[in-house]
Amino acid sequence: MGRKIVSDTSFSRGRDVLILGGGNAALCAAITARAQGLSVLVVEAAPIHYRGGNSRHTRNMRTMHEGPLPPLTDAYPEEEYWQDLLKVTGGLTDERLARMTIRETERHVPWMKRHGVRFQAPLGGTLHLSRTNAFFLGGGKALMNAYYHAAQEMGVEVAYDTQVVDLKFEGSRFTHATVLRDGAAHEIRAKVLVAAAGGFESNLDWLREAWGPPADNFIVRGTPYNMGVVLKLLLERGARQVSDATQGHCVAIDARSPKFDGGIVTRVDAVSLGIVVNRNGQRFYDEGEDFWPKRYAIWGRLVAGQPDQIGYAIIDVKSMGKFMPPVFPPIKAGTLAQLAQAFGLDPAALEKTVAEFNAAVRPGTFDHTKFDDCATVGITPPKTHWARPIDTPPYYGYPLRPGITFTYLGVAVDDKARMIMDDGKPSENVFAAGEIMAGNVLGKGYLAGIGMAIGTTFGRIAGDEAVKLCASLFPASGGSAA
Repeated sequence: MGRKIVSDTSFSRGRDVLILGGGNAALCAAITARAQGLSVLVVEAAPIHYRGGNSRHTRNMRTMHEGPLPPLTDAYPEEEYWQDLLKVTGGLTDERLARMTIRETERHVPWMKRHGVRFQAPLGGTLHLSRTNAFFLGGGKALMNAYYHAAQEMGVEVAYDTQVVDLKFEGSRFTHATVLRDGAAHEIRAKVLVAAAGGFESNLDWLREAWGPPADNFIVRGTPYNMGVVLKLLLERGARQVSDATQGHCVAIDARSPKFDGGIVTRVDAVSLGIVVNRNGQRFYDEGEDFWPKRYAIWGRLVAGQPDQIGYAIIDVKSMGKFMPPVFPPIKAGTLAQLAQAFGLDPAALEKTVAEFNAAVRPGTFDHTKFDDCATVGITPPKTHWARPIDTPPYYGYPLRPGITFTYLGVAVDDKARMIMDDGKPSENVFAAGEIMAGNVLGKGYLAGIGMAIGTTFGRIAGDEAVKLCASLFPASGGSAA
């Protein structure tokens, strides 16, 4: 590496558990392991004010419950949750790991509350999540601040601005990591490694390698610190790969968003209430196929498949106030032709598309809170629900780009969160949690709030299993499985 290794310092001393990453999964593992007596060091690539990875941008967690579980209403049983996941993934999921994730979520809300997380009533608009998703008061930033506060009070060490540059293994056993901190390289040994460092969505070269030139028009709405360094090192050291580099949580977001870290507020939720056209002024998919929380994550890939990776969500005044407003205001115009001109579209093409759509709409009772009977007939693509003529000025539009939240290419794990090696056997002392292993459950597609469910489930399991491993292999270390 060309850098001198600094040794014999308090930072470089060995720990029971070394956790790579500083988001939800990492902190769940850290708190769980530390609460049972292990020494824990969390290595976070970001500076303190950007800590938390993509978890900073979350709002909720999809949670199974057999009855009312404040702040959730009614019930959301395992089988319904599983069927929802099965639908969005098209069957590309490990059912055993997925069902385990689902069952564990019922235990998470009380655990989270014990560690300072507060919840609020669900948001409105087109989310339809009061029954299925537990919303964090203050969002993901507040959630991560609560976890970091709890971890600090417990004695978890955290190293910010610290880059992992190498991982050493003996066979399938992790021995030590080399990290770069304050311009110096340090070797850190640990009995257990928990990899929770996210995917590679911030690595623009890797995205282009996977997607080709279209990736140049992608926006990374997540953290700029998920470069995939730990993921690549683990795959090079013999970890078994899951999913592929083109799969991920890819959302249609406002094209005016910053290149990195725009977060959840850049998402455009107006899609299901209007139409979406490409640069040629043509529709290309059913905007009303399903409720938005089950379909918003396909729209990034849909826009990615259009010319120049650009789309435009078009609504009229009837739909305003019925969806969560994004951070950027819509483009407003008195006529469709004026709206087209504002976007650089052919006015005649947009007017023709809207006229054909309006003519295909059949009367029904509009209700954006449920599957209604407002649909089109005789056009392709159809609009299955929430179809109303776009005929009442003023007209509004949002330019759309593919927004990458996180990638699914990752490492295989088993039900104990143990990382699986190429030979099919688990690593002796490496566990994985969060986005770096989410591809085991999410082969494609996304379900609102399931990323936090996966991270919390496998983070807690990794922490528990680290305790058990240390207790069995290093009983004199003080680690306890109690």
